[in-house]
Amino acid sequence: MTIRFENVGIAVRDIEAAIAFFTDLGLTVEGRDTVSGTWADTAVGLDGNHARIALLRTPDGAGRLELFEYLHPAAIETEPTRPNEVGMHRVAFSVDDLDAALAVAARHGCHPLRGVATYEDTYRLTYVRGPSGIIVMLAQELRPA
Repeated sequence: MTIRFENVGIAVRDIEAAIAFFTDLGLTVEGRDTVSGTWADTAVGLDGNHARIALLRTPDGAGRLELFEYLHPAAIETEPTRPNEVGMHRVAFSVDDLDAALAVAARHGCHPLRGVATYEDTYRLTYVRGPSGIIVMLAQELRPA
C-alpha cells in the first residue's frame, strides 16, 4: 500500500480572516469551493453538510492546509485548545525570519502565547494563537544546513 500526506483540515469561524493570515505568512490559495450534497454528508459524517473551503499550499509545495467554514450544521464554538490537550495540537511552519513572521502575525492580532524561545542554539520558535484559536508554531533554524 502506498500512502502520502495530503493536507491538514482546520475548521474556522471566518474563512476570509484565516486565508488572509496564512497568505500573509506566505501560503498561496490553490483553490476555493463550496461543498454540500450527499457525497459531502457521507464523507464527513454530518447530515446537511455545507461548507466553504479553501486549499492553501506552502511555498515549497510540500504542505497544504484545507480550511473549512461550516454554513450547516452551524459551527460549534469551543474553548481554544491548549498545547497539552489530546487531539489536534497545532500546525507548524519553518520560516527564514521569525521576527518578520511575528510582525505578519501581529498585524492579524496574533501574538506569542508566552514569548520566543531558543532550543539548543538550533531553533528560535514560538506558538501564536492564530485565527479561530488555531495554535500556529513558527520556527527559524539558526544554523541552516
